[in-house]
Amino acid sequence: MATLLIYGSYGYNGRLIAEEATQRGLEPILAGRDREALVEQAADLGLEHRAFGLSDPGAAAEELADVDVVLNCAGPFSNTADELVEACIESGTDYVDITGEIPVIERVKRRSDDAEEAEVTLFPAAALSSVPMDCLAAHLVERMPDATDLALGAETFRPPSVGSITTLFEGLEDGGAIRNEGRLEHVPAGWKSRRIDFGRGIRPAVTMPLGDVSTAHYTTGVSNVEVYVFAPPPSRLALKAHRYVAPLLATGPVREGLKRLAQVLREGPSKRARERGTTYFWGEATDDEGERVVSRLRMSDPYVVTGACALAVAQRVLDGEVGSGYRTPAGEFGPEFVLGIDEAEGFFDEATP
Repeated sequence: MATLLIYGSYGYNGRLIAEEATQRGLEPILAGRDREALVEQAADLGLEHRAFGLSDPGAAAEELADVDVVLNCAGPFSNTADELVEACIESGTDYVDITGEIPVIERVKRRSDDAEEAEVTLFPAAALSSVPMDCLAAHLVERMPDATDLALGAETFRPPSVGSITTLFEGLEDGGAIRNEGRLEHVPAGWKSRRIDFGRGIRPAVTMPLGDVSTAHYTTGVSNVEVYVFAPPPSRLALKAHRYVAPLLATGPVREGLKRLAQVLREGPSKRARERGTTYFWGEATDDEGERVVSRLRMSDPYVVTGACALAVAQRVLDGEVGSGYRTPAGEFGPEFVLGIDEAEGFFDEATP
């Protein structure tokens, strides 16, 4: 039986994914740096655990020598992905993660040739929002093969977990990002706003630097990609303020203080809240003639979607269905892949927005 190791298994997303994996009949190895947290979690789930850090990729590779697939849930991924990818390439272990960080995705992609030589899969961003929106992007391009521009977006009311907030603070200094003529272009946070019907009526939205700026481009080849999220007035004001206070927020002491505050304020949504959550995805493709097509997708709570997507990808990799090197969700499995995950509903197509 192929072996799955979940790194960062005791974080909010990691716990949910580990629990779901056991319910699916998998017996993942739980892993991370915090031995005490691992011992407690392993006892609760009846699973094996391994405590190891990533400061020495060679030592980490030894821990992965008998592992087929690593699922990295330890964010911020800017602190863990490079080291785990190096360890996976050295040990011949396939790599999957749930990042949404553009710089991380780009760095993982740059290791594609090394991974191919080692016959290792590199599959970052196997989560919300990249799996649903990557599949949505591929579907749109099937509808409009000559598309030159993609706009993608998501609407949810779910407050973030500690890990998500920490990742946000880690990237405060980066601002926003879009794909322009095939190149990443850095723009201010909340750079552009528009009103979008994600599936519940018209909502205000702003650009956000989600991982789909990278994954949708690599999957479809479309040169111009923007990603939007629902942003009520307080959020838009905060993003505008960010342009002026980002240098302060990005300083070490302030950033660490904000991360500690996040840990005090919120661990993550309850099971009942997750059961009631819904996420709406929207996408628009445009061609040189100004013609547009729009499609939508509806799924459940963001954390439920993340776990379902991550395990769906990890299972395909465990089953040997994925090639080596850098991979994207729809690029590897096609746009219909998302429709088999978490009772997704879609694609809801229209000819014009």
